[in-house]
Parts: sequence; C-alpha cells; structure tokens
Amino acid sequence: MPLLELKDLTVSYDRIEAVRGISLTVEDGELVTLIGANGAGKTTTMRAISGIRPVARGSVWFDGKDITRMKAHERVIAGIVQAPEGRGVFPGMTVVENLEMGSYARTFKTKAEHDATVDRVFDLFPRLLERRTQVGGTLSGGEQQMLAIGRALMARPRLLLLDEPSMGLAPLVIQQIFRIITEINKEGTTILLVEQNAQQALSRSDRAYILETGEVTTSGRGADLLADPAVKQAYLGVA
Repeated sequence: MPLLELKDLTVSYDRIEAVRGISLTVEDGELVTLIGANGAGKTTTMRAISGIRPVARGSVWFDGKDITRMKAHERVIAGIVQAPEGRGVFPGMTVVENLEMGSYARTFKTKAEHDATVDRVFDLFPRLLERRTQVGGTLSGGEQQMLAIGRALMARPRLLLLDEPSMGLAPLVIQQIFRIITEINKEGTTILLVEQNAQQALSRSDRAYILETGEVTTSGRGADLLADPAVKQAYLGVA
C-alpha cells in the first residue's frame, strides 16, 4: 500500500483545469520528484495534497485512507507537512519562534522530547543555530529555505512536501540544501519534491514524474529519467 496515492486527480481554477486526471504514488521511505516547466501544475498538485486547494475530481489517499475532503490542518496532524514555494517564513519572528510555529499541531510528551526535536533541526542546519535570535525577515534566501524546512520538520512529518527548495539560491547553497534533503530522507522521512533543478532532483530521487500542462507524461526511476535523451534535452539543456 503506497503512503500517498493520487487517483485521477483534477484541480481547477474557475473553468481552467490546472491538473487533469493525474495518478501517482509515493511509497513509504521514498524520495519522489515532480519536475516540469512553469505552469505544468506542480505547485497545484502539492496544494491539493496538503489540502490548500480543493479537488474537482479524483481523490487523494494517505496511508490507506481517503483524505480528499480532509481539512489542511487535519492533514498536518495526520503527518503531511509542506515547506511551501517562496518559503513563507514569518518575517517578524525569530528563528526559534518560526520553528515553534511548525510544531503547533504536535503534542510533546516531555520537554526533553521538544528540545531534542529543536536540537535535531539545529544539527541539520547549524546556520540556524547561529541565527536563532535573528528575525526571519533578515535572513538570506538560503537561510530562509533552511528555516522553512526546519519548521516543517518540527511537526515530525511522515510525508514531507518540498516545493521548489532551490529557487533563487546560489549553486553552493543549492548543493547544501539537497545534501540535507537526502539526509532527511535516509533517516526515514518520505519526501515528495517539486523541483526545476532536474539534475539535482533526479540524481537523488528513487522515482520521478514529469508533468506537462497538467498531465503526467513520463515516469520512472530517477536515474533512468536522468539518462533519457528527451529529458536531457527538455530539462537539462543537453542536445
């Protein structure tokens, strides 16, 4: 049984179908990537999974349960947590306060459990520890992305949704972010990643789906798609 399954999912904006009848699965423990051009429907798909955007037709299943009509905050409690496109940090709150907001739906049994969760985020992102009293709006783009992912991890997700984590970042920071994403996955967190940096994403993914104008056109192992001549030409700039 997949951890996540989309069945013939259609999502609309007024009369425009941004996602048209897509089906995909994410198995427990996998790192799966959605790639595609701007406007392909990647972010809309993520919003439908997290409950931010209503589903017109089809269904979303998580851990064997139909969650299509489940509210967004209930999905967080169930274990689906998103680090959104654009990071969405609270600019007037400190790093620590931003992290605390990520655990609003989680009940810690002890203070030690809470502190261990915060410490793990700081282990993954030492820069955040250095900036812990600094407000989010003054962080660099890379630091804000680290904060967005760290905030999501505070909820202890079973499925972590990452939407364009490399957007607008310098190449060295992108490499660092992807190394940490790989580490998070290897520690047992299932990840669904939306990313335009096809080279980084496909090289680290178990499987991937390619979206074009709201439809899945290709799917397969990340390594296989990375070697596909058509994918190379379309997404890696290799003739």
